[in-house]
Amino acid sequence: MPSLASAAVLLAASAAVVNAHFTLDYPPTIGFSDDDEGTGPCGSFTPDFSKDNVTDFHVGGDNIAIHLLHPQGTWFYRATLDETAASNNWTQLFPEIQQTGLGKFCEPLIPAPESWVGQKGVIGVVVDGPDGLLYQCAAVNFVAGAATMNQTTCTNSTGVTAKVVTDPKLASLAAGNDTAGPESSAAPASSGMAMTSAASGTAMSGTAMATMTGTSTASTASASTKSAASGRVGGSVSLGGAGAVVLAAMLGSAYMLM
Repeated sequence: MPSLASAAVLLAASAAVVNAHFTLDYPPTIGFSDDDEGTGPCGSFTPDFSKDNVTDFHVGGDNIAIHLLHPQGTWFYRATLDETAASNNWTQLFPEIQQTGLGKFCEPLIPAPESWVGQKGVIGVVVDGPDGLLYQCAAVNFVAGAATMNQTTCTNSTGVTAKVVTDPKLASLAAGNDTAGPESSAAPASSGMAMTSAASGTAMSGTAMATMTGTSTASTASASTKSAASGRVGGSVSLGGAGAVVLAAMLGSAYMLM
């Protein structure tokens, strides 16, 4: 039988996981404090490009890998060229994604504005979970092109599902502010709730998205639930434009139609 000491260690480890909120695994976070993760814009941390682990982020689409330790949460992806992340001048990078199921989730092709190439900035990930809005940030260099999948970190846990939604609590963040909107549960995105891609300026609804050529294309960004493909996300994508990047991200991302 396990000793009492061993049982105590296991119990403490389990409690730590239960109490945790989420971790930003890639790009690497500038800092994590479970107690202060609810402090925006970066979970109580301030970016410091002289000390932080600064990584390249491809504007044509790059990996953002996260680990949710709640049964459900809605992800909000944003970025700013303000190296202190203090100005509230944020740009939404991707539609809001609701994850159901504890574990790892990765979006492999999240784009950023092409005009940001050659500049430093901050990637912000926010989740609307059972205990409110939680924040993490990463310090990055914006570079040209699209990234290949990071086979070490861009993974999905078995049983995790994801869908595009609209979340009223995140609406003010989409406007560039750090004040949460009214308390309300996330709703599936509909054709009447269009979102704008920061990379292409292309309006995206929950059921269809126009490419850079103006052609309306059916997208898997519908309100139906997708099952995240468990294990590593493989392969690279060759894309011809920012609009195609967003479309590929929605069609060829880490999740697929059930």
